[in-house]
Amino acid sequence: MAQIRHALTTKRADDFAAWYQEVISAADMAEESGVRGCMVIKPWGYGIWERLQRLLDDRIKETGHENAYFPLFIPLANFEREAEHVDGFAKEMAVVTHHRLIAGPDGGLIPDPEAKLEEPLVVRPTSETIIGDAMARWVQSWRDLPLKLNQWANVVRWEMRTRMFLRTAEFLWQEGHTAHETEAEAKEHTLRMLEVYRQCAEEDLALPVIAGEKPENERFPGAVETWSIEAMMQDGKALQAGTSHYLGTNFSRASGISFQNREGTETLAHTTSWGVSTRMIGGMIMAHGDDDGLRVPPRLAPWQVVILPMLRDNDEDAALIDYCEGLRATLAGQQVLGEKLRVLLDTKPGKAAAKRWDWVRKGAPVIVEVGGRDMQNGVVSMLRRDRLWDENSGKPAFETPTRESAGQTIPEILADMQAALLTEARDQREANITRGVASYDAVEKHFNSGAKYPGWVEVQWSKPTGAALDQVVERLKALKLTIRNVPTDGAPVDGACIFTGEPAVERILLARAY
Repeated sequence: MAQIRHALTTKRADDFAAWYQEVISAADMAEESGVRGCMVIKPWGYGIWERLQRLLDDRIKETGHENAYFPLFIPLANFEREAEHVDGFAKEMAVVTHHRLIAGPDGGLIPDPEAKLEEPLVVRPTSETIIGDAMARWVQSWRDLPLKLNQWANVVRWEMRTRMFLRTAEFLWQEGHTAHETEAEAKEHTLRMLEVYRQCAEEDLALPVIAGEKPENERFPGAVETWSIEAMMQDGKALQAGTSHYLGTNFSRASGISFQNREGTETLAHTTSWGVSTRMIGGMIMAHGDDDGLRVPPRLAPWQVVILPMLRDNDEDAALIDYCEGLRATLAGQQVLGEKLRVLLDTKPGKAAAKRWDWVRKGAPVIVEVGGRDMQNGVVSMLRRDRLWDENSGKPAFETPTRESAGQTIPEILADMQAALLTEARDQREANITRGVASYDAVEKHFNSGAKYPGWVEVQWSKPTGAALDQVVERLKALKLTIRNVPTDGAPVDGACIFTGEPAVERILLARAY
């Protein structure tokens, strides 16, 4: 096998965290903003977010939701109405206390003491309370239910340890909020939206996830039940990619979301909330990226095919661009993965090899180079981003189909690539979940073995609550582990809980996580 010279300086196997940061930089996705914990999302990174937003928005609307927008600033009193909720976010809240600046004694600007707000305003960490106020106004009768709202917005949570896309002080997301007539209907909707997230992750991002319920200690503040989709990154850590919460009547009681039921009695609505964020892009990077940069699944790629004419600033350039335009037009008129194919003819100045590696690092699914000789022979030089290298020669694995053949086969290649990335990530996950672990000592041995990427462990447990659960959580903290979720499709239990020794009632996944 020939030695391959990769496009990145850092390899995943050497330093996964540094590799992740280099991918973001090399793919020109985002950069630091100068404000701690906040990032500038550059056009390629934002284009990926726009694709995710569009695909997920369609899925959300198919379930009967309408988009709305609610204020960025939320009165502090809103949070104080729901004690558990405010406790959950208190350490992360950014608070506005003044509405004007004046010149200070040293020539700088300071808050005007005369402009202090009567009530502090919290910069939106999540919108349950402000949307609850609206629902209380909009819901009067059972005929007004279900009320299904979705919001695309930014939120602020004052994180102390930040990492681009994964955990930032400000991030982009969608948050859905619904009100229902009955508990059964609300719980059904909670799981329905969890399934929407699972489909989006697996079908759009090619990101295999495990759906399941979170334990009591991992519930969203104020929720009765919290469900999640969990993805494994290439370093074996878990990423919570999305959550869906059944809130019971907790927020309805706090906000006054009541209605006259079918019997004419005033009753509280059952509410849900659910959301995913730009951390999904971080998951895509860590699940699919390689030592040459990003690999974007075709469903998510802003440009699925990039055509690079090898321009030489001579009389041949116009004919070469026309030749490439023929392929672009052929591809742009086709459908792939249920949508019109997105193809870019990149005629920007620059050396062909440098432009090729720029697009390799960005993860464009198919890169087509065309030189004068290719044009004369009626062919193109094509690279699949998921099969970049010829391992025998150590050189890029170019294929040279005719222009007409490329126009016919590239849509099939994109569909195959979408499926292949999902299969590759799923196989990697399954190879790194250890099952059949029957004791806590075995868990300790597994995670203390010195393995660089120990993956996940599945164990059986008795679902302890209260103080007994707190003891479990403290034991796991010593190993830097958390309970990810209880898989909805887990195998039946057949033994004892590794923590309490009591008969197990379900299986859980343990992992180190982002």
